[in-house]
Amino acid sequence: MKEEEKILGHYLVPKHRILSLEESIEVLKTLGVKPWQLPRISINDPVVRILNGKPGDIIEIERDSPTAGKYKAYRVVVSY
Repeated sequence: MKEEEKILGHYLVPKHRILSLEESIEVLKTLGVKPWQLPRISINDPVVRILNGKPGDIIEIERDSPTAGKYKAYRVVVSY
Protein backbone atom coordinates (compact mmCIF):
# COMPACT_ATOMS: atom_id res chain seq x y z
CA MET A 1 0.00 0.00 0.00
CA LYS A 2 1.37 3.41 -0.96
CA GLU A 3 2.00 6.02 1.71
CA GLU A 4 -0.65 8.38 0.28
CA GLU A 5 -3.26 5.59 0.28
CA LYS A 6 -2.45 4.95 3.94
CA ILE A 7 -2.96 8.62 4.79
CA LEU A 8 -6.03 9.36 2.65
CA GLY A 9 -7.65 6.03 3.44
CA HIS A 10 -7.40 6.38 7.20
CA TYR A 11 -10.76 6.61 8.92
CA LEU A 12 -9.78 9.74 10.87
CA VAL A 13 -8.75 11.72 7.75
CA PRO A 14 -11.74 13.53 6.22
CA LYS A 15 -12.12 14.14 2.48
CA HIS A 16 -9.97 17.07 1.26
CA ARG A 17 -9.94 18.76 -2.13
CA ILE A 18 -8.47 21.92 -3.64
CA LEU A 19 -11.10 24.31 -4.93
CA SER A 20 -10.85 25.78 -8.42
CA LEU A 21 -10.52 29.56 -8.76
CA GLU A 22 -14.21 29.90 -9.59
CA GLU A 23 -15.24 27.76 -6.63
CA SER A 24 -12.92 29.71 -4.33
CA ILE A 25 -14.43 33.02 -5.39
CA GLU A 26 -17.96 31.68 -4.87
CA VAL A 27 -17.13 30.30 -1.40
CA LEU A 28 -15.48 33.54 -0.31
CA LYS A 29 -18.46 35.53 -1.59
CA THR A 30 -20.95 33.20 0.14
CA LEU A 31 -19.06 33.35 3.44
CA GLY A 32 -18.41 37.08 3.12
CA VAL A 33 -14.70 36.78 3.92
CA LYS A 34 -11.33 37.46 2.35
CA PRO A 35 -8.85 34.56 1.91
CA TRP A 36 -6.66 35.78 4.78
CA GLN A 37 -9.65 35.53 7.13
CA LEU A 38 -9.98 31.77 6.63
CA PRO A 39 -8.32 29.34 9.04
CA ARG A 40 -4.90 28.24 7.80
CA ILE A 41 -3.46 24.87 6.86
CA SER A 42 0.28 24.39 6.41
CA ILE A 43 1.80 23.53 3.04
CA ASN A 44 3.65 20.83 5.01
CA ASP A 45 0.42 19.09 6.09
CA PRO A 46 0.57 15.52 4.73
CA VAL A 47 -2.76 15.77 2.88
CA VAL A 48 -1.86 19.15 1.35
CA ARG A 49 1.43 17.68 0.16
CA ILE A 50 -0.38 14.72 -1.44
CA LEU A 51 -2.80 17.12 -3.18
CA ASN A 52 0.12 19.34 -4.32
CA GLY A 53 -1.40 22.39 -2.62
CA LYS A 54 0.28 25.76 -3.10
CA PRO A 55 0.16 28.83 -0.86
CA GLY A 56 -3.10 30.67 -1.44
CA ASP A 57 -5.06 27.56 -2.49
CA ILE A 58 -8.32 27.00 -0.65
CA ILE A 59 -8.93 23.48 0.62
CA GLU A 60 -12.43 22.15 1.22
CA ILE A 61 -12.63 19.59 4.02
CA GLU A 62 -15.81 17.51 4.21
CA ARG A 63 -16.45 15.91 7.59
CA ASP A 64 -19.17 13.68 8.98
CA SER A 65 -21.10 15.08 11.92
CA PRO A 66 -23.50 13.17 14.17
CA THR A 67 -25.80 16.21 14.37
CA ALA A 68 -25.36 17.97 11.01
CA GLY A 69 -24.78 14.96 8.77
CA LYS A 70 -21.97 16.29 6.60
CA TYR A 71 -20.42 19.73 6.83
CA LYS A 72 -17.71 21.53 4.93
CA ALA A 73 -14.86 23.55 6.35
CA TYR A 74 -12.46 25.71 4.37
CA ARG A 75 -8.76 26.37 4.94
CA VAL A 76 -6.25 28.51 3.06
CA VAL A 77 -2.82 26.98 2.41
CA VAL A 78 0.09 28.92 3.92
CA SER A 79 3.82 28.39 3.54
CA TYR A 80 4.87 27.84 7.15
